Amino acid sequence: MDKKEAAKVLEKIALMMELKGENTFKVRAYQKGARSLETLEGSLEELIAENELKKVPGIGQALREKIIELVETGELQYYEDLKREFPETLFDLFRVQGLGPKKVKVLYEELEIETLGELEYACLENRLAELKGFGKKTQEKILLGIENLKKYRGKYLVSTGISVLEELREYFSGNEKILRFSEAGSLRRRKEVIKDVDILAAVKETDRKDAAEFFAAFEKVEEIIAKGETKISVRLKSGINVDLRLVTEEEFPFALHHFTGSKDHNTKMRQIAKEKGLKMNEYGIFHKDKPISAKTEAEIFNLMGLSMIPPELREDQGEIEAAAENKLPDLVEQKDLKGLFHIHSHYSDGVNTIEEIIQEAADQGFQYIGISDHSQTAYYANGLKPEDVEKQHREIDQLREKYPQIKILKGIESDILNNGDLDYDPEVLKKFDYIIASLHSNLKMDKERMTKRLLGAIQNPHTKILGHMTGRLLLSRDGCDFDEEQVFAALKEHHVAVEINSNPHRLDLDWRKCKVAKSMGIPITIDPDAHIVSGFQDIKYGVGIARKGWIEKEDVINAKDFSDLVAIWDLKQGFDGK
Repeated sequence: MDKKEAAKVLEKIALMMELKGENTFKVRAYQKGARSLETLEGSLEELIAENELKKVPGIGQALREKIIELVETGELQYYEDLKREFPETLFDLFRVQGLGPKKVKVLYEELEIETLGELEYACLENRLAELKGFGKKTQEKILLGIENLKKYRGKYLVSTGISVLEELREYFSGNEKILRFSEAGSLRRRKEVIKDVDILAAVKETDRKDAAEFFAAFEKVEEIIAKGETKISVRLKSGINVDLRLVTEEEFPFALHHFTGSKDHNTKMRQIAKEKGLKMNEYGIFHKDKPISAKTEAEIFNLMGLSMIPPELREDQGEIEAAAENKLPDLVEQKDLKGLFHIHSHYSDGVNTIEEIIQEAADQGFQYIGISDHSQTAYYANGLKPEDVEKQHREIDQLREKYPQIKILKGIESDILNNGDLDYDPEVLKKFDYIIASLHSNLKMDKERMTKRLLGAIQNPHTKILGHMTGRLLLSRDGCDFDEEQVFAALKEHHVAVEINSNPHRLDLDWRKCKVAKSMGIPITIDPDAHIVSGFQDIKYGVGIARKGWIEKEDVINAKDFSDLVAIWDLKQGFDGK
């Protein structure tokens, strides 16, 4: 059992303890223990074997014994006993936005609700309207949350798909009969939401049966849905479906192209082939039934008179026309990023200290790192009051001297108030090197008021970045409604960058709107919105969205050297242009 899985067990225990009404301090001990496990370096097995677990902050003796039992035996009796006290379906209620342990406890004890269906029925019968701690508005929100769950059923975040892909890539790497391996479909195109995972493997025809059996034996397969000579479909224990297609090495580039492109992209590619007197399908390109050789996708595109189209762009959104004129963008890559701006520390709702964040950023080779905790209005996230800002800035000043190899920026994620103001006085705002202005509340505001609200924040001279512009949460909450034309025009006029928030639950700015920003010359930032240093890795999802939105290195603020950033943002506090 790895750190991630063990941390999830501790979190589930904390949840069940809250349902039981256990002591708050005991609940927090498990929550803190889960966070501590997530931030550990090295494997749990090694820490236990070397008796180093006792040195980990937040993990006392009782918790340590449970973690050891969990890792060494693969299960925890205390956890199993707790689970038996509640129906398994009860935990589905936590998937409804706005339902936490306290509310679920009331629903379970007062109304004997154990399933989502019972909860929906109770709402429709108006049973929550008079229930203590709920009311009519809460009941309406719960119904909306249930509808969202129904709407998004069978859909998954791209991060889920990539996690599955990485596990399968490692699994298949141990089989010498697998000659080539790749993801395909919407996952390879880096769509923000996917329905399943498509993978492609090249094997000899004589090895197909063995390859299929090998795939079926993957430990996380729950059910084999269909099994044929060249395709096997399974459902994993997590619920997501995976389709494996088996082709020969000669067929691989053609199959990879075919099973990567969207339906519209592939239709247009086949039309181009037809106009050239060729036939194109997943098995190859043919001239009068005679196959034409191609060893790579680039060769396939060249046969069509096109430059190589990156997988992310294959949506029939003008990429084929651009490839015909050799005008495809030179897409940004993760290695192009020189720094990060949207990082939360333990001053607000982050896990790590500022020094730990700096050390991680330096280890990853970044030139600069910005600390942008929540502002004072975000009381739920321990937002910084002006005196907290002063304290944090004093610490950053000290750390600038201690870590001269990396530039440390003083930022804040300032809440946009209902009237469009940022939630600090100008005297406080001017103390920051940059400000990310973000929406966190009242996202249902009508279009006209929301537009004015965003325009007010963008027009504030201290705003450098508009964070997660729409406020959407994928598979959970739609973005707010505003006049996009006015907002984009204001971003351009006031030289405010728009963020691609790389958290896989957000991926906001949407890739379709990235093209709009790029066409208008609005700068982009690609940021992790990290609340723990391991969250830095989320930038890979943001880069995927940027590439899908035709974004190039030159369009991205944090792909620029620090000396350029100093000039762009007129940084003067302790940098002097150096």
